[in-house]
Amino acid sequence: MVLLSADMKGLKASIKRRATGTVLEAGIDRGMGPFANVIVQDGVLRPGDAVIVGAEFGRVRALLDAAGKRLEEAGPATPVQVTGLVGVPKAGDRFQAVESEARAREISEFRQHKRREAELAKSGPRGTLQDISKAIAEGETKELPIVIKADVHGAVEVLSKTLTDLATDKVRTKIVHSGTGAITDSDVLLASASRAIIIGFNVRPERSAAELAEREKVVIRQHEIIYELVDEMKRTMAGLLDAVREEEFLGRAEVRETFKVSRVGTVAGCSVQEGKIARSSEIRLVRDGVIIWTGKLATLKRFKDDGREVLAGFECGIGLQDFNDIKVGDVLEAFTVRETRPESI
Repeated sequence: MVLLSADMKGLKASIKRRATGTVLEAGIDRGMGPFANVIVQDGVLRPGDAVIVGAEFGRVRALLDAAGKRLEEAGPATPVQVTGLVGVPKAGDRFQAVESEARAREISEFRQHKRREAELAKSGPRGTLQDISKAIAEGETKELPIVIKADVHGAVEVLSKTLTDLATDKVRTKIVHSGTGAITDSDVLLASASRAIIIGFNVRPERSAAELAEREKVVIRQHEIIYELVDEMKRTMAGLLDAVREEEFLGRAEVRETFKVSRVGTVAGCSVQEGKIARSSEIRLVRDGVIIWTGKLATLKRFKDDGREVLAGFECGIGLQDFNDIKVGDVLEAFTVRETRPESI
């Protein structure tokens, strides 16, 4: 019937034009970075093509079929995975190959600006815990604006629906913006302008975004387990926010080289970029803005000696407990966890 309908209606696709199509799904892969599963509907898509995908852009680094095999080109009616994008588009976004990466960047910036204006137009006030409790006691309805960032679109959709469904006749949530990837400066600026809080699920803020959030006094809540996130939001909306676990940042190190050591596993040669790495601290491994692993240090060495801590500007060797998938360019963040009773959500 599809073939008959296409024949009767004279539906045809051209292969003599730049490729266009639709995004079926998108997300972030720990090894490849942002990707989009697309179906080409017109033209031919090839590695090296500059593309604009929704409000994101990039240059096609590789085309992969369903079996993970690299393709030299993808014609009409061909589903293919595209890597090389700067950000993660949304399912349903249109993509189009353009003449140059500069043109793709220009269109992307324009669309993101328009999207940000639309989101700001829908923004509402942010309240402290005391404001929410007071409003509930007075029988008023309070709105809580939220910015959601997660590692994959599936998680974004689940979180958006779950948090929206938490609404009561007195308190409701409002999703100002949602997306995938690390928490960026633009997310913080949007949250600041719309008086929203940021929820990061299995992602971390970029270094500049964390500093900007501190200056703008934007609250970032980071979670890796969805039921803990939901429980905290329920307590917040009920005006009964208990003491919560908060992280205290200690330091950040970048992996410069990796070594295989017998009976030990993989040891990372690191340079401490900020703060300090302490032997007793918790460690989080972040790759392309996505949390890969969280746990304890197995070893911390300065040259051949064990160390209690290594300060910024020095190099060290780090081994992680029961984890060996460390790659050059990974970021190791040291932190401690403490329970506090915050004044605002």
